[in-house]
Amino acid sequence: MTDAPEPSAPDAPAPGAQEPDVHVVRAGDLSDDTPQTAGLKRFEAISARRLGSQDLWMGLSVLPPGSKTGVHHHGHSETGLYLLSGVGRWWVGDDLDEVREAHPGDFVFIKPHVVHWEENASETEPVKMIVARTTQDAIVVNLEDHPKAPVLDRERYDHD
Repeated sequence: MTDAPEPSAPDAPAPGAQEPDVHVVRAGDLSDDTPQTAGLKRFEAISARRLGSQDLWMGLSVLPPGSKTGVHHHGHSETGLYLLSGVGRWWVGDDLDEVREAHPGDFVFIKPHVVHWEENASETEPVKMIVARTTQDAIVVNLEDHPKAPVLDRERYDHD
């Protein structure tokens, strides 16, 4: 029996080969090295920094059961979401008093600079969302002193 070298990961180029045309990012390989907002955990999957994409940023966001986020917006980036699980609510409007609710299978579009906060409508199930952005940076502008911000239980919602 001969010792064969360890096989390369399916999307890793062999020495001297071109970069692959198709990359697979495993669920366990998502990065949380991306801007965060209290109450929500964001994970980066596809980006220029991670894979060399030129126009696309994608990731996963998880809103734990019963949680709320801080008030924020995404700068000049358009944001598209696809709900995998849970019931999410987005609070928008001048007084952050207009609610938009989405369920599994729903898509959500957030225009650039729209100030909002998010809420998980369930005390038992997390909201999991696929996120796509039109910028290579996952822009998050947290507005911690916003006068209409929800009261957050920092011990429950901070992820650090």
